[in-house]
Amino acid sequence: METVIGFTAIAVALLIGLGALGVGIGMGLLGGRFLEGAARQPELAPMLQTKMFLVVALLDAVAMIGVGIALFFAFANPFVGQLQQAMQAAGS
Repeated sequence: METVIGFTAIAVALLIGLGALGVGIGMGLLGGRFLEGAARQPELAPMLQTKMFLVVALLDAVAMIGVGIALFFAFANPFVGQLQQAMQAAGS
């Protein structure tokens, strides 16, 4: 059972860490491209800014979904219950 809990902890750490890394890289690329576009055509900056904030919100939503799934696995791990049932079935 300790193995399942340990692997779950590793999966939670990877889920949160890689999700944050991906969102950070995505926001960096997005901000850079926004600045390039605003520098090329300053009159379109307000429209580009609105679209940039929309995409930033979607990127943050991806990270928050990852955190929610990670917290689910950390605090309400369904794999531990399945392992306990399998161990009880094997013991009887």
